[in-house]
Amino acid sequence: MKRRENVFYNEKAQRLAEEMILAEKRHIAERRSEAEGCDCKEGMFPRGNTTNRRRFIFAAGSLAGAFASAAYAQDKKAPPGAVHFDVPADPTKEQGRAVAADGGYGSRSQFETEVRWRFPTANEYTSWSMTPLDKMLGNLTPSGLHFERHHGGIPTIDPSKHTLIVHGMVGTAKKYTMADLKRFPSVTRKYFIECSGNGLTEWNKPTLKTVQGTHGLLSTSEWTGVQFSTIAREVGLKDGSAWVLAEGADAAVMTRSIPMEKMLKDALIVYGQNGEAIRPEQGYPLRLVLPGYEGNTHIKWLRRLEVSDKPFMTREETSKYTDLLASGKARQFSFDMEAKSVITFPSGEMKLPGAGFYNIQGFAWSGRGRVQSVDVSVDGGKNWYPARLESTPEPICTVRFSYPWMWDGKAAILQSRCTDETGYVQPTLKQLVAIRGSNGPYGSIYHLNAIQSWAVSETGDVSNVHA
Repeated sequence: MKRRENVFYNEKAQRLAEEMILAEKRHIAERRSEAEGCDCKEGMFPRGNTTNRRRFIFAAGSLAGAFASAAYAQDKKAPPGAVHFDVPADPTKEQGRAVAADGGYGSRSQFETEVRWRFPTANEYTSWSMTPLDKMLGNLTPSGLHFERHHGGIPTIDPSKHTLIVHGMVGTAKKYTMADLKRFPSVTRKYFIECSGNGLTEWNKPTLKTVQGTHGLLSTSEWTGVQFSTIAREVGLKDGSAWVLAEGADAAVMTRSIPMEKMLKDALIVYGQNGEAIRPEQGYPLRLVLPGYEGNTHIKWLRRLEVSDKPFMTREETSKYTDLLASGKARQFSFDMEAKSVITFPSGEMKLPGAGFYNIQGFAWSGRGRVQSVDVSVDGGKNWYPARLESTPEPICTVRFSYPWMWDGKAAILQSRCTDETGYVQPTLKQLVAIRGSNGPYGSIYHLNAIQSWAVSETGDVSNVHA
């Protein structure tokens, strides 16, 4: 019976992987057809190396104004989040648009075309979408490109009717309206959120081609809200209080048990994201943010917090979100997202036009605290060199890194390795598999933080490999 179940789950996992591959393939084809003739990364090569520059194409992810201008001027369509406007021959000879001509909220330029791509589940209400990491500028993810993960669709909630109940092992149970919560002192913090299933297809073999496919369940925002510790002081915690059940108001009624120690340390009940109300996809009007914990615990559309002396053993922490080990047993409540990094340029499905200078770029992050350093290898981990951190590392926040590379035109394997302030060093895939095994449908499934490898061929093609 057990063998039959394993066969069923493995077949199901194989179908899932095949569907993800097809979805990514369609997305790549769409972007490649739009990218022909792209003058991407202008100025990245040494002076005089201009003949190859016209041929430089990001097949999977870089779309620039040079081609977007022609495409969108021709069909009069604008990408999501933008409005189409005709382009004058000389903008200095014509009056520009009126102030707030877009309705008063604002929109992005019609020449900026980055989008998330959704995994094509049969049920589109239980699915996820991936952030185009290779197209991000700076360290924050635009709210409209923040990855999504939903189990019962995106609910529509009237904030004037939404409440948060705090009860259980407390001195006085209370119900808070949104207005009540906003009366408390607020804090604003920058934190990343990463789904623990980020890269789940990559345990046993390289499967998806682009960094959006392999690492796109990662985003960083500036969050604003009230600390749970503030609420705890008001309701009062009884002796023995050790866990909190967080519950969402979506159709899945998502629930997770959270250690009280974590809740009191830095848990936030947030209503703001990047300077405005959080997006409906991110939990409007209220969500829980648990810095450094796996994304599934950051309960969206938060409506209830129940204090208890023990965990509640919900579906999401028993049959799901547990880590299979090589022994066949699984570890539970593995909340922390450990140190990780990925090179976003050059990365899978990109093409380098020829030998010359390239500024390797990427992201590093750790749920344990600040990123201390990042190293880069161009020979598959034989030699490592310190990368430059583009900003001052903040606790539990992504940081950009870069490394100057003069490519000699020979085959190369690019890797990055993150070390956080606790001394934890990002492991190789071989090291992880030695502990976790590969018994599951994809492997251990969750918490894959292994070093990512991108192979650069002599022709300049970049591909996802295990090295």
